[in-house]
Amino acid sequence: MSSSLPLAIIQFETPPEAVIDRVGEQQHWFIAALGLQPGDFIVVRPDLGEALPEPSSVAAAVLSGSWAMVTDHAEWSERSAAWVRSAVEQQLPLLGVCFGHQLMAYALGGWVDDNPRGWERGLKQLEMNECSAGDPLLSQLPTHFSAWLSHRQSVLQPPPGAQVLASSAQDDCQIIRYTPQALSVQFHPEFTGGIMTACLQNGQSSASLMEHQQEPASPLHLLQAFWRQHRQASRLA
Repeated sequence: MSSSLPLAIIQFETPPEAVIDRVGEQQHWFIAALGLQPGDFIVVRPDLGEALPEPSSVAAAVLSGSWAMVTDHAEWSERSAAWVRSAVEQQLPLLGVCFGHQLMAYALGGWVDDNPRGWERGLKQLEMNECSAGDPLLSQLPTHFSAWLSHRQSVLQPPPGAQVLASSAQDDCQIIRYTPQALSVQFHPEFTGGIMTACLQNGQSSASLMEHQQEPASPLHLLQAFWRQHRQASRLA
């Protein structure tokens, strides 16, 4: 039995300084949510010109959220989209989150743009559809669950052949399954209430969105199950 390969945390840019000062940046949120230790992960910053990992060198990859927009078509974003296509072809397990969700959908042929229903922010209710019952990562989750969200753009049309597994009142594509190895979610399974509050930065508006909100368990369970499944698979390889 070989030692396990690391998880690649693909971090796209950094939050505003005010957010970093309070709660750190994207890599820290995933490390905390997954209880990762040194050696369990690598962090890659395409926006700094860093090379994306060879799919054979990592057990899986998580694609982070970002304050950037997929429709900006930044060089690092387009390079990351090309890497997503290659990683999917090589069957690397992928989990896209928020910007990472939109980037995966765009890379694989979907349509991403401003959501005509407006910003979706705070703790929102999601509903899984009948197709989710057979999904290995989702079958143990409740049909309805809440999740932290903060996004202006959305996947308005999924890629050909992709399967939408969950929706919310403002977004029809909350979870998309592309292949047995590749999944993406619009919500933030790595968020806590503290991270959400720091990201909102809207004074009284932020306070009203966060009042009496409890930490949702199901999104975190999904994230942890993704890594547990693929970490174990890499150990057995």
